[in-house]
Amino acid sequence: MKKILAFVFLISSFIQAQYTINGSMSPAVKSDWIILYKIESTKLNYVQHSKIKLDTINAQGEKKEIATFLFELPKDTRKGAYRISYGIIEGSFVDFFYNKENIHFNFDPESPEESISFTSSKENILYQESIALISKEQQKLDAIQNRAMQNPSLNLNSAYKKALNSLNSIQKKYIEASRGMYVHTFINAFLKKNAAEIITTPQRYQSHLMTTFFNHIDFSDKKLINSPFLTNKIIEYLYSINYSEDTKTQNNLFKKSIDLVLSKITNLDYKEEIIVFLIAKFEAINALKILDYLLEDQYKKLPLTLQKEEFYIEKKNLLATQIARTAPDFSWKEDGETLTLSKLNKSQYYLLVFWSTECSHCLREIPQLHEYLGINKKTSTIAVSIEKNDLEWKKYKKKLPNWHHVFGENKWENKIVKTYNINATPSYFILDATKKIIAKPDQLKDVKTFIERL
Repeated sequence: MKKILAFVFLISSFIQAQYTINGSMSPAVKSDWIILYKIESTKLNYVQHSKIKLDTINAQGEKKEIATFLFELPKDTRKGAYRISYGIIEGSFVDFFYNKENIHFNFDPESPEESISFTSSKENILYQESIALISKEQQKLDAIQNRAMQNPSLNLNSAYKKALNSLNSIQKKYIEASRGMYVHTFINAFLKKNAAEIITTPQRYQSHLMTTFFNHIDFSDKKLINSPFLTNKIIEYLYSINYSEDTKTQNNLFKKSIDLVLSKITNLDYKEEIIVFLIAKFEAINALKILDYLLEDQYKKLPLTLQKEEFYIEKKNLLATQIARTAPDFSWKEDGETLTLSKLNKSQYYLLVFWSTECSHCLREIPQLHEYLGINKKTSTIAVSIEKNDLEWKKYKKKLPNWHHVFGENKWENKIVKTYNINATPSYFILDATKKIIAKPDQLKDVKTFIERL
């Protein structure tokens, strides 16, 4: 009876787990778990996780440690683009396609994208092979094109046409070989629209790139949408194709590029996700003008059902307190008088600090700050204390004379706190005489370093 039950359990497990994804990493990573995600638009949806197993192999007479992992997928697992993540460091992941087949690959976790090699999976092997060979031929063609622009007197027409025919032949080969496969869409979308004749001027070549960049890409294709391919192409177009050393010109190019990309997206849910995605990208490089544009001219023009008020307010406040912006104004009562940040005029610089009597780190750092600034005659301090009530604050502020003290009632729900997007104490802002934000130091040592340079 036990043997029959074991057999039934084995058959049941086999039915449920039709396919496997397994691989190895070398050198081994210092992590116990690896996570499998399905890529949906700009988001990662958790599928399952697996334990990493460490092993030692003998490679050319040397012992080598490798890490292996295995995912068993049920038969109803959806085909599409997937990602495994094996660490918290940026770039600690590999992407691949799943289409009802077993997948096995090896890679170096220190350079995953460059080193990944599939030993099982017709789809991924064909895709990787096609991209590598098409890219190689494209580089040969681009090299000839670049030489022609650098020296228009050279007669490179014959070499260009020969390279173009070779590239077209390889592209056709893989387009035909991938028909009926999941990766067919991606191989086709990867293709570059090359000019039939060599182009001799950089201006014409730039124009050609800009007008043909998305020729092979269907922005309504669900396969492309639910993969990193399309977002990567959008980023490539925004940052690589459109470039100027002049900031004003660059911002105009960014805006035109964003307009073009968003005009191609008819799916409004996807458009909202891309706008949010781009806001995060431009936020990382502190591109304030473009962030303003994305937030006000794109996000706020989406249907109201797609706008998230909390997101908008958070980003609006975050933008308002970026370096080079005028600090948001506020007023407070002090010794029976109403003071306003924008109207303070007795110092060359101002230090705005958000702190709390309930913050142990603040109680250690704020007295040090007060002592340090006591010898600085150029800088005035406005201390906003984030509190539930004013009992401790009233007593503690007496230890900090010659500062402007503001009571931040209702703690994190305080209007000033929300406007400045404060989520930790202490938080620092250094302002010039006009109240423009010139620095946002992280720690007390950073405050001291910046003030000493003033």
